[in-house]
Amino acid sequence: MRVRILGPVEISDGQGWHPVTAGRCRAVLGSLVAHAPRPVSVDEIIDDVWDLKPPGSAPTQVYGYVRKLRCLMGDLGGSVLSRSGTGYLLSVTGSDVDAHQFESTVHAGLGAYRAGRFDESHEVLGQALAGWRGEPFHGLPPGSRARAMSVRLENLRLAAVEHQLQARIDGGEHAAVVDELHDLVRRNPFREHLWRQFLVALYRSGREAEALREYDRLRRTLADELGTDPSAETQGVHQQILDRSVPHPPRGPAGASPPPVTPVRQLPPGLPDFAGRTAEVAELTSFLDEHDAPDAPAVVVVSGAPGTGKSALALHLARSVRSRYPDTQLHLNLAGTSPSMREPGELLATMLHCLGRFGHPLPESTDARGALLRSMLADRRTLLVLDDAAHAAQALALLPPNGVSAVIVTSRHSLTDLPGARHLHLGALRPDDAESLLARIVGTARTAREPAEARAIVQLCGYLPLSIRIAGGKLVGRPSWPLRELRVRLTDESRRLAELSLGDLDVRASMDLSLRSLPPEVALGFDLLGLLGPNDQPCWVLGALVDRADHEPLMDRLVDAGLVQPVRQDAVGQTRYRMHDLLRVYAYERAVRRGDDICRPATERVVRRWTQLVDRMRRGRPPSMFDPLEGDPRPGRLDAPSDTGTGLLGPTGPAVQDPTAWLAAERHALLDAVRLARDWALAGPGALLTGSLAPLYDEQALYDDWRTSHEVMLDCPGLESVSRAGLLRGLAQVMIYADEFEPAAGHLTDALRIYEAEGHTMGTALALAGTGTVHRFRGHTAEAESCLRRALSTVVTVGDLPKEALLRGAIGRVLVARGQPAAARPWFDEALRLARDSADVHREAVTLRDLGSLDHGLGRQGAAVDGLRQAVRLFRGLRDERCVALSLLQLGTVLVDLADADPAHAALTEAAEVFRRSGLWEEADRCRSLLARLGRPGRPGTVGARPRGRAPTDADVRPQPVISG
Repeated sequence: MRVRILGPVEISDGQGWHPVTAGRCRAVLGSLVAHAPRPVSVDEIIDDVWDLKPPGSAPTQVYGYVRKLRCLMGDLGGSVLSRSGTGYLLSVTGSDVDAHQFESTVHAGLGAYRAGRFDESHEVLGQALAGWRGEPFHGLPPGSRARAMSVRLENLRLAAVEHQLQARIDGGEHAAVVDELHDLVRRNPFREHLWRQFLVALYRSGREAEALREYDRLRRTLADELGTDPSAETQGVHQQILDRSVPHPPRGPAGASPPPVTPVRQLPPGLPDFAGRTAEVAELTSFLDEHDAPDAPAVVVVSGAPGTGKSALALHLARSVRSRYPDTQLHLNLAGTSPSMREPGELLATMLHCLGRFGHPLPESTDARGALLRSMLADRRTLLVLDDAAHAAQALALLPPNGVSAVIVTSRHSLTDLPGARHLHLGALRPDDAESLLARIVGTARTAREPAEARAIVQLCGYLPLSIRIAGGKLVGRPSWPLRELRVRLTDESRRLAELSLGDLDVRASMDLSLRSLPPEVALGFDLLGLLGPNDQPCWVLGALVDRADHEPLMDRLVDAGLVQPVRQDAVGQTRYRMHDLLRVYAYERAVRRGDDICRPATERVVRRWTQLVDRMRRGRPPSMFDPLEGDPRPGRLDAPSDTGTGLLGPTGPAVQDPTAWLAAERHALLDAVRLARDWALAGPGALLTGSLAPLYDEQALYDDWRTSHEVMLDCPGLESVSRAGLLRGLAQVMIYADEFEPAAGHLTDALRIYEAEGHTMGTALALAGTGTVHRFRGHTAEAESCLRRALSTVVTVGDLPKEALLRGAIGRVLVARGQPAAARPWFDEALRLARDSADVHREAVTLRDLGSLDHGLGRQGAAVDGLRQAVRLFRGLRDERCVALSLLQLGTVLVDLADADPAHAALTEAAEVFRRSGLWEEADRCRSLLARLGRPGRPGTVGARPRGRAPTDADVRPQPVISG
């Protein structure tokens, strides 16, 4: 079976060629060919064929097209195009697809050219070009992968043509190629290498005036179309024509070989225990394979944080491809992180000496040395490893002037201003590769005896090669140590970096080199970021730490230096940043050494800033029992220019428009901020942040975060008594949700005692209300009613309508629980009126739900359904998913009793899905039971199914609280 895509797309079944004309079918084949010889998933095929906008029937269509392709392949179709995992595999060899054969033949021809076998190169490239029947995929490449493949093939075809023509020009056939070149430059007006060949061929054919006229046409075309001038190389050819100094061909008569080149091979030996990086090496090797620029070297930049193994990877890559560059192989340390960084002039001198430039003085100027180096490398297949570059200028001065060379640069900076380079940012090793590296250093038998300890050691080393080498070296030098000994030592963060030091290898010293070149304000930002904990953070925290509004340039410097990584975009459009664990430990050490006078104000600014943002998120949301009370401190205004107006956190910004998504994105960072306040004894700001979070946690049912934040902050030294009471009251509410009534009652008693001692009337009322909730769920309804009536008296006196509505509804629930539904109705009615008068839509919806439950119990099913549907509508408007689900559960209960099957099924199915996502398994099970009564239990695992193997816990049963609804 064979496939042809270099022209009209055809498949051979061994008997004849069959055209593939249908667009989508050709697109599927293009995706299979472009991915071969590896399998391609159905999702990848769909993305290729429909450009990320597939119809719902795309998987079925792909299956149909695969069947059609198999039919065209005849008896071999099932074996050649087979199912593989979640997709398909096109099993082809290099000669089965004309494009693959073309690529391998061109590379063989280019290799012969580089080796000086020009006649062989001319013949092989001619064979490759003979198989080119037209544009790939007949000029209509379908799918992104096929389009990329077409571009690569076209570039490779032009490279083959250029080398074939160059061989003919160098063989003295200038006049014979002029017409062909004239046609090529017309069809490729911006490919300057063809133009240079054309100009030289005209000049050597005695047509100097035409050459000058054609150069002028090129200059005008580039100016008109691209607004640029010809490249320096093309301008150089023009000047040589003006000076009548175009060099003679490097070859003599046809068939003669170029003068021999003395090889220079100075690569250091590789690392015998190099481990991992398979994907990275494959990616960079593929880039070198596909490089087809005739007059510019392939350039690879490997960047990353200290200790990631950049130099080891660069050397490993260089040694794996060194046979392709037999003339010159050099390794230079550019000393970019040392105090005495090497300047381009010095580096050029070193390279010239390596190439044998002795006995004659070197030119004084850097430019002249660069010109001399380019002259010496012009005909050499050169491989350069430039280790530890500080900036692109160091590398630019050393680049060879041809396309048969390669340069591998390592740097702690990104060097994105190095033109034409392929960039690879190197991170930590994969865990299994890290374990493999440790085993190679200390011996597989030793790690096999303590596999869990080995895994823990490489994890504590952050999976960084440098750290693992140091840890392994320590173990090698201490053969009597069990691995557990080193693991215990590394577990203590305060001494981890001290342990990761062995002879000349020192993690802390390696990191010092990166910090040395940073401006003071950037280094300060790095240090202070280490205070914030291990979770990713938004960019603005850096501005708060250093007290600067223009924080983005500082973060960019840290990212470029490899000290901070952008890890993702969150749900509201913020880029999140994170430090590697060892860098964070190092930054924390440096920050602490700066002293409390620097760290404490910085951490307080971050905590207060978080509080301001939380306050912004709460604006316009329904009132909460946990909103700041009268007389409590307030977070103040937002004061960072970058977050005001219409930005991320402005009035119309995405974060404010979707507080739910913002809170989900910032959950871990917010808890880190609470811990930061505790660790730096920021009692006032920390209590204010924690208290401000409670309404959001309550609204989004983030009970674990709520509990954690309050427990952490209650450990903060220096808490004022009223702040402590507020935290105790909030913690008690979480415990009520989890049925932990005994400790909740204790916290509320302590809070009540503090509020009464401080004369805080509203705090006293709310502590009483919470106590009433505990009494109600413990079945002490008389005590519950007493507490709630006492709380209500205070709230009425103060004139707080939302809290009055809440407490009246709570009393109504207690009366229902005491078997007095008729007495409860006036309380609910008044609660509903107060909620509407105060525009508290959330309380209105809660009260409608209560009235619906009451009407259901009294047999007034029509009124119950109306009230509950109103509640659902209001909760949807508030985007309160949990309360929507609770209301739908109650509505579904009524509809089941009415035997109204379809609406009941819809309500209960939606509610069950919400409960399942939220981990509210008790409520989900109630939905399943009601659906079973309808005879529609739902699909297993989708409607309220508790995770297999998970036992129910206290947290699964969350009673509907009296005080929060």
